[in-house]
Amino acid sequence: MIGFAIDMDGTVYRGERPIPGAAGFVDGLRERGIPFRFLTNNSAHTRRFYSDRLRRIGIDATEDDVLTSTLATVRFIEGERPGRSVYIIATPEVAEEVRAAGVPSAGEGRPDIVLLTFDTTIDYGKINRGYHYLLAGAELIATHPDDVCPTEDSYDVDIGPFIRMYESLTKKEATVIGKPNRRMLEMASSEMGLPVKEVVMVGDRLSTDMRMAADAGARSVLVLSGETDMELLRRSGMRPTFVARSVGDIIPELIDTRLIS
Repeated sequence: MIGFAIDMDGTVYRGERPIPGAAGFVDGLRERGIPFRFLTNNSAHTRRFYSDRLRRIGIDATEDDVLTSTLATVRFIEGERPGRSVYIIATPEVAEEVRAAGVPSAGEGRPDIVLLTFDTTIDYGKINRGYHYLLAGAELIATHPDDVCPTEDSYDVDIGPFIRMYESLTKKEATVIGKPNRRMLEMASSEMGLPVKEVVMVGDRLSTDMRMAADAGARSVLVLSGETDMELLRRSGMRPTFVARSVGDIIPELIDTRLIS
């Protein structure tokens, strides 16, 4: 059996616009009993936000089908930094999701970890408190490394510049959990009950989706519905297992004939 780890933005939707064929692709996986997880680096929102968005655009999904970089980071902290307190730089709903998962908050005390997410409500106070906590000895952990986040028509500034700012100011190296860190794909494969070599990563970004698959020893499908075109792929030197125009082409062209066989 194989399973699918599926990127979201640029792969199954663009903002609130579904990629043509995405709903049929997911329905086809369910009909064949093929396990899957939706993966996103975007840590500005909760799992519920993403499952609600998927359903709004006609894609059958639950919260359990979604693995965000926030959730992956929470699992990393619980497993590798148990009991350590956290100062969270996050939107209010994401901060609450992290606390609800049981990660201890430092409150007014000095934290062991500064947890940096894609905080669209960030302000000088948050930035400066994080800086002083890092100077006082806290570890810097970030949910993902992306410099920009795709929108329906353009890109917004993401978490990457803030990671580099803190690293430059404090001379500390951040621990970054999301794509392309293979940990995220390994977590998804574990949820599906499969070894990572039996998981196929589907995504539109070379630097995150395809790099993570390559580093984890997993197969991959690059879709050309988002960030990457054939010229960019050629110049990159990367070699995804398969290339498809969109997820709408994967079931008829790839699954039945070449991936499962």
